[in-house]
Amino acid sequence: MTPITLINPFNQKPLRFTDAGLTDDAGQLFPQKDGVHIMVKNQDYTGNFGYQWNRFQTTQLDNISGISLSKDRFFAETGWDPKALDGQRILEVGSGAGRFTQVLLAHTNADVYSVDYSEAVFANYRNNGPNNRLHLFQASVYELPFAPAQFDKVFCFGVLQHTPDVERTVASLISMVKPGGELVVDFYPIKGWWTKLHAKYIFRPFTKKMSHEKLLSLINKNADRLIGTYRFFDRIGIGRFANRFLPVCDIKGTLPENLNKTQLREMVVLDTFDMFSPEYDQPQNIKTVVSWFKKHDMEHVWGGYINYDKYQAAVVKGTRKKI
Repeated sequence: MTPITLINPFNQKPLRFTDAGLTDDAGQLFPQKDGVHIMVKNQDYTGNFGYQWNRFQTTQLDNISGISLSKDRFFAETGWDPKALDGQRILEVGSGAGRFTQVLLAHTNADVYSVDYSEAVFANYRNNGPNNRLHLFQASVYELPFAPAQFDKVFCFGVLQHTPDVERTVASLISMVKPGGELVVDFYPIKGWWTKLHAKYIFRPFTKKMSHEKLLSLINKNADRLIGTYRFFDRIGIGRFANRFLPVCDIKGTLPENLNKTQLREMVVLDTFDMFSPEYDQPQNIKTVVSWFKKHDMEHVWGGYINYDKYQAAVVKGTRKKI
C-alpha cells in the first residue's frame, strides 16, 4: 500500500521521517514523543479533554469494561463491513483515549491514522500502541498533517460540537476523503427549543471556567448523591422532566444497564465532567450538517437518527464526489 503523504500543515511542504521526527525542506521539525507525532504548539481549547482522557484512560474501552458499547456504536453508525475495511486507510479525528481506535485494530485489518488535538492522544497510544497499523498524531482538525483526498474512510465521533467553527470542521474532514470515499460524523443534535433547557447549559458558563481538578473534585464529591436523586426521580415517574435539571449525565439514556456499581460511578463522573468542562458545546441541526456536506462536494448524503441497543445517535454520512 502506498503510504499517506504527510505535509507540514502550516506551510503545506512535504514531510519526511528522520531520527528526530518529521521534517520539511525548510528544516521545521515536528518531534515524535511516546509514539505520537506532535503537530501542535499548544492545546488551545482542548485542555480539558487531555486531562479527562488521561484521567479516565480505560473507562470506555470495550476490552476493559467487558461491554461492546464502542464496537456496537461504531459499526451501527458507520454501517461499514469490517471485512471490507481490510487494507483501507481510515482517518479518525478526535480519538480521545482510543475507544474506536481499538475497535478498528481489533475487528478490521485497516491502516488507521488517528488524530487528537489534546494530550488524549498519549492515552490512545498507551491503550493501543505500538501497532504497525496505527499512526498517531497530535494535531488540530483545522491543521491536519495529511495531503488532501487520500483516505478511503474518515470518521469523527463526538467532536463536531466541541469545535469553534463547526462548518469549517466539516469542510476540513471532507477535504481528507478521497473521491468515492466516505465520511461519517455524529454530534449532539438540536431536537427543539427545549434542547438547551438543561442543567448542562445552565451551569456551563461557570463550570467551564473552573480548573479541571476543582470541577472533577466537585463532581466526585456529589456523584453518589446525584445518582441516587436521578434514580429516585425516575422511580416516581418524573425523571424525564426533572432529571434534565440535575447536574449529572443522562444515566438511563446514555449508559449501559449492566454496569457494576464501580463502573457506573466511574462512567457517571466521566460523562458529567465531559458535560461541564468543554470550552465549546454547540449542538447542531441535522439538516444543517447535511447541507454542509452537500456544499462541500459530498453526494449520497444521509442524515438522521441511528438506533442501536437502547441508544440513539444523530449521524450524517456521505460519499466524496468523484472528479
